[in-house]
Amino acid sequence: MSSAQIEILLVDDNPDDVELAMRALSKHNLANHVEVARDGVEALELLRPDHGGPPSNGYPRLVLLDLKLPRVDGLEVLRQLKASPATRRIPVVVLTSSTEERDLVESYDLGVNSYIQKPLDFDQFVRCVGELGLYWLLLNRQP
Repeated sequence: MSSAQIEILLVDDNPDDVELAMRALSKHNLANHVEVARDGVEALELLRPDHGGPPSNGYPRLVLLDLKLPRVDGLEVLRQLKASPATRRIPVVVLTSSTEERDLVESYDLGVNSYIQKPLDFDQFVRCVGELGLYWLLLNRQP
């Protein structure tokens, strides 16, 4: 991990989706400080090192979170992030292939900021991720 501030934490175990997301963010010049976590345990370790304080390079400004993850699923990652005073204000966007209504409802019950079903079309996926990055990093104001 670099010493630069993480702008985006991308949590996804699908290498193809990670590559597409990185391409989209790069296209919009938003990929300079992206950290990738391949499962829920890795995401929680990056966000809560030793549970004793912030990561050495700060908290990300945005978390893009898949729900279907190995080891610890995305809903549990979301639950832990929103339960902690240190991380509850970090915007979390669920970016998932899940079409299950219960995932949508539970995500909002847990405090997700946005829930987006991954577009299956390459160009739509790239456009979607790029627009997400632009909105959450450049337009949205955070405390």
